[in-house]
Amino acid sequence: MPTVTPQALTRTVQDFLNEAAGAVVLENGAVAFDLAQSKYTISGEYNRCLLHLWSAERNAVRRVLEAEVKNGVLRLAVQRLGQQRPSKLEICRERDRRTPTARRVARAAYEQKLRRTLERHFPDFKITKLTGGVDLEKSFGPVYTRGLMRMGRSAFALLGVNAQETQSSIDASLTFGILWLDVCRRAHSSNLLVEGLKLFVPNGSSALVRERMANLNLDAAKWSLFELDERDDALVEIDSADRGNVATRLIHATEDRAARERFKDSIAHVQQVLPNCEIVVRSAAEIAFRWRGLEFARTRLECIPGSFRSTEEIVFGVGAEERILEIRNEDEFVQLANSLRDIRHPYGPRQHPLWRLRPERWLESLVIGDVSVVDDRLETSNQYSQVPAFSASDRAMIDVLATTHAGRLAVVELKADEDIHLPLQGLDYWARVEWHHARGEFPRFGYFEGRELSPEKPLLFLVAPALHVHPSTDTLLRYLSPEIEWEFVGIDERWREGVKVVFRKRPERSTTPESRLPNRKVS
Repeated sequence: MPTVTPQALTRTVQDFLNEAAGAVVLENGAVAFDLAQSKYTISGEYNRCLLHLWSAERNAVRRVLEAEVKNGVLRLAVQRLGQQRPSKLEICRERDRRTPTARRVARAAYEQKLRRTLERHFPDFKITKLTGGVDLEKSFGPVYTRGLMRMGRSAFALLGVNAQETQSSIDASLTFGILWLDVCRRAHSSNLLVEGLKLFVPNGSSALVRERMANLNLDAAKWSLFELDERDDALVEIDSADRGNVATRLIHATEDRAARERFKDSIAHVQQVLPNCEIVVRSAAEIAFRWRGLEFARTRLECIPGSFRSTEEIVFGVGAEERILEIRNEDEFVQLANSLRDIRHPYGPRQHPLWRLRPERWLESLVIGDVSVVDDRLETSNQYSQVPAFSASDRAMIDVLATTHAGRLAVVELKADEDIHLPLQGLDYWARVEWHHARGEFPRFGYFEGRELSPEKPLLFLVAPALHVHPSTDTLLRYLSPEIEWEFVGIDERWREGVKVVFRKRPERSTTPESRLPNRKVS
């Protein structure tokens, strides 16, 4: 790796991390920091490039000596403070750090193990050839093992995922299981009745999949979920029909007015630098500042060492990068604010990282400004964004929670880019809202104060740019439970200039081509 200046090293690390919000930091081959839950600062001052990483568990400062980006991994030669011998640090965009060969070996071994398990537990069925082959036209990659179980003229589609895959891949398995079921039905429509799907996930990993499967259409298919312990080939069927045991909890809504009053000095300071920025109350002890959805600063209460008193503290930075605002770096804060104002607007430079970052939060900021652009039934005076409903999901944050004029709850799930998982992610959040609503928890936890909520089940709105609707979306929506009243809202591609609806799609019994979502793509 060639030697470069500290300033160039700083830019290399910053540019990589700006595009790697969910990266993991490896030291000596082990995960030291997960940037989804950790913070960092990078400094090129005093002719040294210093990388400071910290989380709730640990704290580390490393001097960066060399940097190289290869195959989505930032490889750093670093030096611990007070030590002479350099060591290696790797920052990986992908959480699955196995080599391609290791992945192929693990998946091939799982395919054989799954076959043996199926033959032993389902002796009356014939197992057709299992495959993990790539079929990009049908959205299948190598992560999942697919096949068909048949007995006479009856059959079941089957899909399995091994224990070495990431939890996010396991959580996503139902999406691909539904698509595989649909493929099998179309391929064997003349000679087989493909009754449903049997889905196999690793032992102890089925919570989110079970919750999603519980809200599928039971008249459309027979759904079966199994946990496979690969150590002893033990197979346990999970009851996916029980909708009363959703693993979720709601947190209390924060009193907006009191929090804003508490942090009025910090708010005034930030607004003086960047007027009209968005102020988001995250808790009674923390407020975030955003510009077109992109968070660039926070103010929080910090305890004064050696006392029981606390003081306001402003931190700034984009993504996981964070530094405390002080007199010595005030110019850097002003420079960041100016860059956001000059770059992050509808007609800004599209290739700049600040313009491209967090497009869904940008879209969310526009929808929160006037939620009636999604549907004129929605009230504009009382809605919530990024509502935490903690669960087994990696991302249990509801984009927008609102009500209709009649008091009916509405879940709004937003995607700024093509995403195959939109329907089932929306289903996931709808299920959590429905669960809490059925127990009367939203008024008790301070949401929609003074508003009488309708006892009806919530509405579900799925919003995405019209030309970025994934081709599989229509198939997935057809398998949702008929109890879920959903609406797909396609918006104009130029949504940054203002959200405009160009088409709507609601549930229909007809499956003719005319009832399907437009499957157009941008070249």
